[in-house]
Amino acid sequence: MLRWAVDTKRMETTQALASGQSDVPVKAVALFSSGIGYFEHAGTVAGSGSTELRFKTQQINDILKSLVLEDLDGGRITTITYPSQDPIAKTLRSFQVDITENPSLGDLLNQLRGAKVKLDVAGEHVAGMILGLEMRPKAVGEVTIEVWVLNLVSGGAIRSLELESVQKIQLEEVQLQEELNKALLALAQSRDQDKKPVTINFSGEGKRRVRLGYVVETPIWKTSYRLILDKGPEVKQHLQGWAIIENQTDNDWIDVQLSLVSGRPISFIQDLYRPLYVPRPVVKPELYASLRPQTYEGGMEESPGQSGGGAAPAPATRSRRRGREMIMAASAVVAAPPAYSLAADFDPTSSIESVASAAQVGELFQYTVGSVSLPRQRSAMIPIITDPVEVERVSIYNQSVLARNPLYGARVKNTTGKHLLAGPITVLDESTYAGDASIDNVPPGQERLISYGVDLQILIDATKNTQKNRIQSGRIVKGVLTVTRKQVSTQEYAFENKGVVGKTLIIEHGVTQGWKLVDTEKPMETTEALYRFKTKVAAGKAGTFTVREEIVTSEELAILPMNDGQLEYFRMDGQIEKAVKDVLTEALAMKGTMAGTQRQIQEKNAKLQQITEEQSRLRDNIKTVAGNSTYSTRLLTKLNDQETLIEKIQGEVEQLTAVFEKQRREVEEYLAGATAG
Repeated sequence: MLRWAVDTKRMETTQALASGQSDVPVKAVALFSSGIGYFEHAGTVAGSGSTELRFKTQQINDILKSLVLEDLDGGRITTITYPSQDPIAKTLRSFQVDITENPSLGDLLNQLRGAKVKLDVAGEHVAGMILGLEMRPKAVGEVTIEVWVLNLVSGGAIRSLELESVQKIQLEEVQLQEELNKALLALAQSRDQDKKPVTINFSGEGKRRVRLGYVVETPIWKTSYRLILDKGPEVKQHLQGWAIIENQTDNDWIDVQLSLVSGRPISFIQDLYRPLYVPRPVVKPELYASLRPQTYEGGMEESPGQSGGGAAPAPATRSRRRGREMIMAASAVVAAPPAYSLAADFDPTSSIESVASAAQVGELFQYTVGSVSLPRQRSAMIPIITDPVEVERVSIYNQSVLARNPLYGARVKNTTGKHLLAGPITVLDESTYAGDASIDNVPPGQERLISYGVDLQILIDATKNTQKNRIQSGRIVKGVLTVTRKQVSTQEYAFENKGVVGKTLIIEHGVTQGWKLVDTEKPMETTEALYRFKTKVAAGKAGTFTVREEIVTSEELAILPMNDGQLEYFRMDGQIEKAVKDVLTEALAMKGTMAGTQRQIQEKNAKLQQITEEQSRLRDNIKTVAGNSTYSTRLLTKLNDQETLIEKIQGEVEQLTAVFEKQRREVEEYLAGATAG
């Protein structure tokens, strides 16, 4: 039986219920790794009795959503009562005196108009009925301020009293005083966030067994591990696992069956505790005397089938609850401790034994401890795993983690038969602290790597990386050159073991999408992002490990838009077949002829531009001389000669353009019919 120190007298005091109520204590607790807990109470009631549970205010919504009850011996559950929680603003507005908005004394007395009061004013006792309050100006020295003035009907006269001079106000109406007291009490209770009692009433005869269960938010239970390593191939390595739990409820756990579940059921909170009100429209009564004559426009008769009908609402879905069978575990046995000796090796496994049984429950996995006692608001560590495991010592290298050294690590196989939850691992190597590691969820039979320190005995150089890109082949179809390329990446890992013990080195190499390994040893395992390669490193020796990857890609290039340099590059490549080169050679020659024609057109156009600029100069000069002068005649003659030359050049450009278009069509027709490779 697993117990922690519990003050029995205090527990009996805190668990004592009011007279006439039965004690139904907690008997089973299931904590989920998603932060919720299922609690089950069991006990007896006599006759038409009741039991009371107390919860925090924020837990009431979970109770109203999940509470399940059972009377095992023929009785019935009648009602479940709990304190209501109306919105405080609505509660305060329900009283005759509204203190919702924290009214001033003047505003409060304005609400009490017509109330009978007794006042003490400057030693005088005044009785009367409140007529109302108003703000009046009052001169104070050279300034004027606004002060409250109470208008009181007293003895058939109306008296105006400055409120600041009133020393005491006493309400004569008892009912009004009670309403004010109730409003203040409701305001005080709204700040009370302490425990709320939930009373469950049973109806029946005789002594009967009852059960009840519910789900509330709880701290997630956590795991931490100790990996105990020892030297020698025949020495078994041990894994020790502890569950860290917290009893943050308002009930002491006494001999409860505790289940620790590694599942994540969907859970949510819905506001069921606070009363909700739906706003309704305000309808004013019709005053028929004020109605005006109505004018109605003509309408059309409704055709058959035009009227609409509403669909019947879908039936509400019914929630189902699946029960779980709790598994009892054997009690832990603790042997008497041996005499302590500083010279002896520290063995953390000798006196720790798991007190939990483990089982698969549907899609979930749970640890069950048969008997746990833990006071409220206390935490505890429970040993749940003390099993031998298969461990292989390794050094793990990842260039992005540490460029020069690998990490001390281990390859752990889960041979415990239990589901290992994610958590930290403290590694003890030959009774000495070696480092900390972290592990994710590991189902039974699976393996994981962990790392816990820097291996300074192995040096690694991963700077040698080469990239090669070469053309494999080319082919031409209808003027399109398709080139196939092979890219090869070579990464060399050079390492040296300066230690005196041979080691196993695991190299992590990134996976590049689309690339495949070639001429490389098969990786021991592959993840979505990494290859893991395994190699041996002898003591005092050096070695290399090479990872070679390749990818084959193809690209399509239209030959006609390609420039001469591109065509020449592919024509001279040694991997391009001769038939493809012949087509490229002919295309290069034809495009060269086109280029020559295009150059002639450009030269002619440049000449035209030059003549046009010269004509602009001549026209500007003609404007400055007399129309019948010799110089004017000379300029006009020159303009005429230039116009003749322009017409000639334009004709030549048209002929060359026609030649160019013909050459272009010839190239297109040639390439369209060319197929090679």
